[in-house]
Amino acid sequence: MSIAAITWMEIQMLVGAGNRRSGRLLGDRGEGVISTAIAVLIIAFIGAGMWVAFQRIWGNAEANIEGQVNSIGAGNG
Repeated sequence: MSIAAITWMEIQMLVGAGNRRSGRLLGDRGEGVISTAIAVLIIAFIGAGMWVAFQRIWGNAEANIEGQVNSIGAGNG
């Protein structure tokens, strides 16, 4: 067996022992990516909700402004 293969196996054994002592599982490699994806989805839903609320508020404000402008233009103000 080559020295590179032996070194690789020794490093893997040391990392495995360290992981067992610290309680870290080897299956945690994708946790950061998954957590980031969940955070992005949550922010996207919040952004969509804010856009819907903004559109409703803008529509109401636009109707009120139009009503005020028409009443001023008619001389009833």
